[in-house]
Amino acid sequence: MSNETPMMQQYLRIKAEHQDAFLFFRLGDFYEMFYEDAIKAAQELEITLTKRDSGQKEPIPMCGVPYHAAEGYIKTLVDKGYKVAICEQVEDPKKAKGVVKREVVQLITPGTVMESSMLHEKESNYIASLSFFDDDESFIIVYHELSTGESQLVLIEEDFSAVIHELANQHIKEIVIASTLQERYIHELKSKLQLVLSYEDEVNFIGEFRHLYEDLQDERFLQAFSRMLNYIEHTQKRSLHHLQKPVIVRMNQYLSLDMYSKRNLELTETMMKKAKYGSLLWVLDQTVTAMGARTLKKWLERPLLNKTAIHHRLEIVSAFQTSFMEREQLRTALKSVYDLERLAGRISFGNVNARDLIQLKESLQSIPEIKAILQTFSCPEIKELNTKLKYPDSLVHLLESSIVDDPPISIKEGNVIKDGFNEQLDEYRHALRNGKEWILQLEQQEKEETKIKSLKIGYNRVFGYYIEITHANKHLIPEGRYERKQTLTNAERYITPELKEKEALILEAQEKSVDLEYDLFVKIREKLKEEIQEIQQLANIVSQLDVLQSFSEVSERNNYKRPSFDGKELKIKNGRHPVIEKVMEDGSYVPNDIYLNDEKFILLITGPNMAGKSTYMRQLALTIIMGQIGCFVPAEDAKLMMFDQIFTRIGAADDLVSGQSTFMVEMLEANHALTNATENSLILLDEIGRGTSTYDGMALAHAIVEYIHQHIKAKTLFSTHYHELTDLEDELDHVKNIYVRAEEYENRIVFLHKVEEGRANESYGIHVAKLANMPESVIDRATVFLEQLENKSTDRLLEESSSQTQLSFFQEEQPQKKKQTCNKSEKDVISALQAINLLDMTPLEAMNTLYDLHKKVTK
Repeated sequence: MSNETPMMQQYLRIKAEHQDAFLFFRLGDFYEMFYEDAIKAAQELEITLTKRDSGQKEPIPMCGVPYHAAEGYIKTLVDKGYKVAICEQVEDPKKAKGVVKREVVQLITPGTVMESSMLHEKESNYIASLSFFDDDESFIIVYHELSTGESQLVLIEEDFSAVIHELANQHIKEIVIASTLQERYIHELKSKLQLVLSYEDEVNFIGEFRHLYEDLQDERFLQAFSRMLNYIEHTQKRSLHHLQKPVIVRMNQYLSLDMYSKRNLELTETMMKKAKYGSLLWVLDQTVTAMGARTLKKWLERPLLNKTAIHHRLEIVSAFQTSFMEREQLRTALKSVYDLERLAGRISFGNVNARDLIQLKESLQSIPEIKAILQTFSCPEIKELNTKLKYPDSLVHLLESSIVDDPPISIKEGNVIKDGFNEQLDEYRHALRNGKEWILQLEQQEKEETKIKSLKIGYNRVFGYYIEITHANKHLIPEGRYERKQTLTNAERYITPELKEKEALILEAQEKSVDLEYDLFVKIREKLKEEIQEIQQLANIVSQLDVLQSFSEVSERNNYKRPSFDGKELKIKNGRHPVIEKVMEDGSYVPNDIYLNDEKFILLITGPNMAGKSTYMRQLALTIIMGQIGCFVPAEDAKLMMFDQIFTRIGAADDLVSGQSTFMVEMLEANHALTNATENSLILLDEIGRGTSTYDGMALAHAIVEYIHQHIKAKTLFSTHYHELTDLEDELDHVKNIYVRAEEYENRIVFLHKVEEGRANESYGIHVAKLANMPESVIDRATVFLEQLENKSTDRLLEESSSQTQLSFFQEEQPQKKKQTCNKSEKDVISALQAINLLDMTPLEAMNTLYDLHKKVTK
């Protein structure tokens, strides 16, 4: 390091403190990167990699980005999961002795983004911290949203799998942990969740934020919250007045959804495309503000268990739904409200600009209209919200009198503050305007006196004001009138003592007015900081109103009905799947009833593939979730019960990252339900056991149903292709058979999608293969095999299975009969059939194998 230049020594010293981040090192108008940072940044940002001659044998790799365009490059790196340390000059270069002093002024990480261009306006950007407490082996997760200042504390007193489920549900990009966290926990975080890991060991309480700790009595909460706040303060290095008191999330107050259920039910995104379109959130989101959209997502991820709170929301939705005109007026008024939560954050953070303040002003000016609309409702719950909605007239007056209506983006170049707001600024502006007017008058006067019509007075930053005359007109200049300033190719530039004097006055007024405007803007911003809590309170009420009007809007458009909650009985008449019926849009969706109570709490569902068994199961779960977030539901009538948890095993998927097969994933998800469900839970199990051999799968499915029946007693929907399981209705008191109807017409299957009591007679698998356009020879041969199998009795099948893991496709002769002799080709086919395990093969592999064997015996 001693061989490096002083500037590079400074760079290396700062880089050593931020080794896990790209160091954006400010040099003039560029942020420069060197060494490994430069090589990697050039690749990730697709910019040119150059070299800096350091006077040593090997030039230093170097790349850079313009400081005024840095935001886009930073966003690219952060989106890819990197951290960026911003290193700025912190002293005036004119006053510096030696190398200008530089410091890291902010560390931008995936979880601490503040710039609006780097955030999705309808999604929260949480960073999490995880703290482990040895005494009681508990965990506390802290979620923090820096752009809004909100924090949530979640206590988990279960094993680490519960931590993984909770974190997976929140789409966390970055997690802060102690450097001493057990390695096995770190390994699970890395392997099961795609997270940026950051470290913070300081858990002492920060004095500046003492007021945020007032409601935290538990020492664990104090330490966990302090870990997060210390990390935020260490990385952001600036004012954080917008931070709000943390909310303690008690898991027993919300319906719990593990990561499997959230994924399988496609609450906020689809499984395949990871898109909002096709999810429940897509259907329900008729919010008109960014705050409302984020709140809706939060409600959807944490449905309520409190009947009073649910009733409160439903009352407001009902009131909005019966007042169409008022609801439309409210929607229109809410559209004028910008993102108050994030505006408050930027005010505190110090990166707010004048246009942001105009958005704040216009938002606040909408509050009286919103209050007037709410005043027309007699609903007590709406009146309560309206009472909390305070109009901050002093803030509006400040913004109205200070900031021009159409300000520039920059706050350091003037033209931000209105005339009349500050007397000194008005004086500077008067001098500035008069000076410029004097310049125009001088130009006209010089033209008249010299008779040079092309004469003009101009200005640039290097030479100031000047009189420009073309070479062709120089002979018209009276002798001694001007002092030469600059020679150009086609003209000469001149100055006069009067112009020089006026220039000094104008430039002084210009410079002082710009500096004063910036100082005034900062004072206005500081004044607004004092009112941030008031702004955040407004944001909270407005976002709730937006979500509830959205529920009302969606309910009216889609003919949803208000649910009731009656004990432990669930009765849904003509229920529908909210997403599928929306996608179909032709009114052809077939509704179905669902009835569960303590007498019959397990529904065993049979029927062919594609008939709608999975849809029937999902629509029940989605209806329950909609009801428990306070929305109307897609049904003709719905009496719901309160569920504490929903567990689902729907659909097949490998977990290749963890090295787990479809069947292993199936068993893990089923086990998670069996070990965590209570009698107040809902369990949805679809085709359990299909990933293994026929009898293994059937045995497992039978045992699982029996276990739920005898031990858990949870409301359960269990779909299966094992028709033998339908006998459980006669063996277990609380099991009831239902099936999805399908009819055969002209040798084709017709799906009726109607659920009825009873059991399905067959699975129609070959018919479904026909619909998939399987080769005709395959369909014909499969039909032959099916007839052979169906002609055997169940006892005979079981007898044959004792020596084989799979059913034989060929029927052996009775012992007393003479055995037919087989040629070599037939024996090879029989041996091949006995060796394969069809249920471990994909459908395509099975069909190809069958086709090859068929060719061998038909030559």
